[in-house]
Amino acid sequence: MTGPRQLILNLEHRPALTGDDFLVAGSNREAVAWLDRWPDWPSPALVLHGPAGCGKTHLVRMFLSQTHGRLFTGSEIATRDIADLLEDYPAYAIDDADALVGDGPETALFHLYNMVREQGRHMLLTGRESPSRWPLRLADLRSRLRAAPSVGLGVPDDAMIRAVLVKLFGDRQVRIDEDVVSYLFLRMERSFDAARRLVARIDEEALRQQRKVTPQLVRDVLNRDDGGRES
Repeated sequence: MTGPRQLILNLEHRPALTGDDFLVAGSNREAVAWLDRWPDWPSPALVLHGPAGCGKTHLVRMFLSQTHGRLFTGSEIATRDIADLLEDYPAYAIDDADALVGDGPETALFHLYNMVREQGRHMLLTGRESPSRWPLRLADLRSRLRAAPSVGLGVPDDAMIRAVLVKLFGDRQVRIDEDVVSYLFLRMERSFDAARRLVARIDEEALRQQRKVTPQLVRDVLNRDDGGRES
């Protein structure tokens, strides 16, 4: 039987902002390849899109780490003078950029795009869907974002989720057996966010009770945690 340590060896490891490894698989390989191409992008902007929990925010952090870039929040874009925001960074990122809808936010994002382009810089945007489906009212912004490269991220597959579970426990210096991975995998939401949340809860409970992480402990946590789907 394949042990939990072997589960992560089939996936490529990449450095992330926190110093942890970032796992590369089919669901995110194209997006990682685009980040690797920076600064040789054909457009000032790149858009990553996919459902919640597919790893968009983690990719943003990896991008900012490799470019020494700056993260903008939606409130900054909507309320601050764009010229004041553009400090001396080679790249910028906006997570959940599809939420910047409406006359004010869209105008601000349009000006930001133009200034980034004029200064030869780049920005990474994320959203739930492709920019072609964002409900943008500003035609000029809509045309610019639709012309930018757009890469979809898939839901993590089974092998990725199992590998992430092993890695997250390993990051906490917690050794687990295959039966723990299998028990948790069959009862959890298939997302990176759910994996992080559950591993943290399980580790906290194990420390509190001074117990080894076992399927029984996982069951106890899942029965109390809305993040799990115990059957």
